Amino acid sequence: MMLPIPVGRIRVFDSSMFWRVPIGDPSPSIRSLGSTALQRYLRAKNLENRNREAEFGMRRCRGGELLDLDDCAAAVLNHDDFVQLELAGEDDKLASSPLATKVRRPYQEPTEFLFLDGNSLTTASLVALGQGLFKIKLTPEAVDKVNKCRAVIDGFIREGKVVYGVNTGFGKFAHTVIPKEQLVQLQENLIRSHSAGVGPPLSVERTRMLLAQRINVLAKGHSGISMETLDAIIKAFNASCLSWVPEKGTLGASGDLAPLAHLALGLMGEGNMWSPQSGWADSKAVLEGHGLKPLVLKPKEGLSLINGTQLISSLGAEAVERALGVAKQADVIAALSLEALRGSVRPFHRAMHAVKPHPGQIEVAERLCALLDSHIFPSQIAESHRSCNRVQDAYTLRCIPQVHGIVNDTIKFVQMIISTEMNSATDNPLVFAENGEIISGGNFHGEYPAKALDYLAIGVHELANLSERRIERLVNPALSELPAFLVKDGGLNSGFMIAHCTAAALVSESKALCHPSSVDSLSTSAATEDHVSMGGWAARKALRVVEHVEQVLAIELLAACQALEFLHPLETTAPLQRVYQLVRSVVSAWDKDRIMSSDIEAAHTLLKQQKVWIEIQPYMDEYRNKMKA
Repeated sequence: MMLPIPVGRIRVFDSSMFWRVPIGDPSPSIRSLGSTALQRYLRAKNLENRNREAEFGMRRCRGGELLDLDDCAAAVLNHDDFVQLELAGEDDKLASSPLATKVRRPYQEPTEFLFLDGNSLTTASLVALGQGLFKIKLTPEAVDKVNKCRAVIDGFIREGKVVYGVNTGFGKFAHTVIPKEQLVQLQENLIRSHSAGVGPPLSVERTRMLLAQRINVLAKGHSGISMETLDAIIKAFNASCLSWVPEKGTLGASGDLAPLAHLALGLMGEGNMWSPQSGWADSKAVLEGHGLKPLVLKPKEGLSLINGTQLISSLGAEAVERALGVAKQADVIAALSLEALRGSVRPFHRAMHAVKPHPGQIEVAERLCALLDSHIFPSQIAESHRSCNRVQDAYTLRCIPQVHGIVNDTIKFVQMIISTEMNSATDNPLVFAENGEIISGGNFHGEYPAKALDYLAIGVHELANLSERRIERLVNPALSELPAFLVKDGGLNSGFMIAHCTAAALVSESKALCHPSSVDSLSTSAATEDHVSMGGWAARKALRVVEHVEQVLAIELLAACQALEFLHPLETTAPLQRVYQLVRSVVSAWDKDRIMSSDIEAAHTLLKQQKVWIEIQPYMDEYRNKMKA
């Protein structure tokens, strides 16, 4: 795993060599990066007798823009940019070996705090916590609830009352009473035995989300954890000390037991842990390196750390936020394609959608009207075909509001379910301090988020379904009246032929992923847990579907912008022209075949960072204001 420390990565494409190259503070110039790449390459190839001061240029791999050698690298390179070094002169051996540097930003510890109370965490805030933008504090009210709840647990122990998970075994062993002197060992054994996950670990960002989400649930004050233990967990989060958590192994009932056990295991100083300063290392060493002590679990605390749906809901929160972002931008990309295909604006007329008033449909239609030809933002392209004899467009153009609209409404519904789950008490048993009760139940069951995330995958997939069909229309000359595969000299050049195949492959894979996981159930724990949600898989595959949607729309964005090249000198509307310019700032037009994957990745990055939406938002506001005037 590449650690976010202040280094760059140099790659020589012809030999697959990798080096770490310092790009710390202060950031080097572009010239310095290129000089370092050249020197290390010469040394590795035993060519040190060559001219180490050879003239060279630096060019961004995505789009091919030439960079000023005197610019500060941090000022002109984005996260994960690749930069190609081009050598001048007649040394063919060197000139045939393009070099590239990949820049990673150093980790910056957040200075702002987000207050958690167990009731008001949003999907957007959870994603921001995962990105490392905030540290965590509890509200005073939350601290008070946690203390009162723990007092109930301590009282039951003093009185010798038998309570599930406090002084009994778990699952099938619920009737086995554990002696008082073994209660700490009981909790530790629970964490170790349940740390049975498999597969690659969650990313740093997703592990942060998982830990933040668990803290939020504990802050609700029904779990029975002590404030001493919860405070230690918060300190670990704020130091970005993150346990190794394999992504597979949860059934989504009795909680996300395996992943949450791995999360707790690292906090106990066992297994592996990551921090920006240490990278992956022994958990105890990482904690001690940050001045933290491993957790020593009190009665009930092991169970308090692993009961709940936090893996499902934290991954679900990311899926929701990414779906919200890509759904808005899908409207913009569809508008670009409609312009390039010289479609009609009339199907988006307000009167059409007022008589079928689904909120999402109306919202999408209004966006399209704001982006496409109007008296506020006229289009030369639209004007050029205003008198054509086409009666109506294909469904993938005409029915954008009806299809994109239900996607919007689906995402908002799922966001409501996930937000409720994120702020719910999901332990078993639950402690109610107000009347001194401890009640066993089933709030750990993940059926709500599992069903919702299956629905999200099905809903958001339609954006890619529609997008792939529009790509087909763009590259097919029989449908577009544009050059085949959007390239000059067809035959010699293949253009967007295989980019469309990639989109089709992603759509097909997503269709299989859209089969709901929550319709499945397997009985476990000696038939004690005889119905489970399979919500962990629902969340993971929903994220994969969202990513596929982003990638397919990235291909459509590139294809639509390339189609506009063949309509020059005519220009589209001001907002869509701005999107075209944004794309061209990272990906140049295709005048001949070149490697497509890096350009698709660049467009995908624009969508993940929501830059397409950011660019057009001022125009949307201007349109609405002028329509109201």
